[in-house]
Amino acid sequence: MLELALDAPELLDSALETLRTVFEYIGTVAFAISGAVAAGRKRMDLVGAVVLACMVAVGGGTLRDVLLDVPVFWMESPSFLLVGAGTGLAVALLARWHPPDRLGRYRIVQISDAAGLAVFVVVGTGVAIDAGASTVTAAVMGILTGVGGGIIRDMLANDVPDVLRNGQFYATAALAGATVYALLIELDVTRLVVIWVPIVVVLAVRLASLKFGWGVPTIGGKPVDLTAHDDEDADARR
Repeated sequence: MLELALDAPELLDSALETLRTVFEYIGTVAFAISGAVAAGRKRMDLVGAVVLACMVAVGGGTLRDVLLDVPVFWMESPSFLLVGAGTGLAVALLARWHPPDRLGRYRIVQISDAAGLAVFVVVGTGVAIDAGASTVTAAVMGILTGVGGGIIRDMLANDVPDVLRNGQFYATAALAGATVYALLIELDVTRLVVIWVPIVVVLAVRLASLKFGWGVPTIGGKPVDLTAHDDEDADARR
């Protein structure tokens, strides 16, 4: 019984590390989907879809690890890159044979991007804390991990990054989640709470922004209707 009691903390740490790895794969798949679908909206070929999916999937984490001066996660575990590439290829092939309508495709991008954002904000903040970063630095690294992939996606797709346009809560959602994570760490609460509560916060803020149009004030009038904008671009190319 004593040995079991002594081993309990180690077992909990192992379980939480496994959970974080699972979250990393979930985030990788979610961001890869958003990247591949964005490539489809821009009429990219299969190679473009796979490249964009991979860049979105590992971009934020790569920036985080470089700034923290720790080994880049996908170089130590290439499976993350392979999962991103496989997801991108699968989505591209599916869209080729069963193309969804424009609104459906855009919603897929938004929802998968929100899921990836929530997961990677939490993972990124946790990685930074484990690397010895201060609480504030860890929160910033969490935000960078969450929004970095989306910025890379939009730039490669020749769009203004979502984080900088439309006034919707994107970086704000990431900031809320990273701040909650850091506060819970300071309060020394159970690590399961530290992981799950920020994920719920990011998802709630981001999805509420998409659903109800909540956001920060924009310069020059109302937010741009991206779906209408994409339709106009497509019509102009015809």
